[in-house]
Amino acid sequence: MLKLGWFSTGRGEGSRGLLQTTLDAIHRKELDARILFVFCNREPGEHEGSDLFQRLVRESGIPLVTLSSRRFARQQGKPFSQVRLEYDREVVRLLGGFAPDLCVLAGYMLITGPELCRRYPMLNLHPALPGGPSGTWQEVIWQLMAARASESGVMVHLVTEEVDQGPPITYCSFPIQSEPFDPHWRELKRRSVEEVKGQEGEEHPLFRLIRQEQMRRERPLMVETLKAFAQGRFRLVAGQVVDAHGQPVPTLCLNEEVERALRTS
Repeated sequence: MLKLGWFSTGRGEGSRGLLQTTLDAIHRKELDARILFVFCNREPGEHEGSDLFQRLVRESGIPLVTLSSRRFARQQGKPFSQVRLEYDREVVRLLGGFAPDLCVLAGYMLITGPELCRRYPMLNLHPALPGGPSGTWQEVIWQLMAARASESGVMVHLVTEEVDQGPPITYCSFPIQSEPFDPHWRELKRRSVEEVKGQEGEEHPLFRLIRQEQMRRERPLMVETLKAFAQGRFRLVAGQVVDAHGQPVPTLCLNEEVERALRTS
């Protein structure tokens, strides 16, 4: 059985959905895993979305550990960027009783520093293809629109000390130069992306559609990736993803598995 740790700020529906989808796969015995703990960097009462997320964790019977990153920084009297190392050390101390095989960052809005990266093997979702745009999901979509990209995707990568630069493990892709995207691209031909940013912003139909299709695939991609680890197809050895024989694993495309999951959901 794969023993998991789960890190999330729990801010929105996506964070709750990813946890719930993973729990559902475990309960259906499709994923041979157990979530040992959930860590949240918000405490009860800080944010409505995080409160809903934490309620899900408690109702699922998973140990919940919280430490407010905002409160921690205020107590130190410094910006969080200047106390990240001390914060991560405290997180490691709080989680000292758990020994996960693997940790998942799912909507965790903090940069993980060296302390956490060295203590836990971690996976993170990034809403782009390997070698694609970096940054937040918003920045990724604006870059896709500016480049008139033909496709987008989602990947799971290993977390390293360099933000979003860890080696990709799995990914899935989908076209964004086809229906139902095409009418929005035609409208965008008459305008610059900067103009769209300043007017509709994230409410622009193309922006919203790309994000919608990314989010649909995040959940099945993570579950399918965790299945590969639980089945022994992947292992993490000395910060490297290897197969059952200890050989380095090339990045795996899971388009077929993800699209099948979308059809049956």
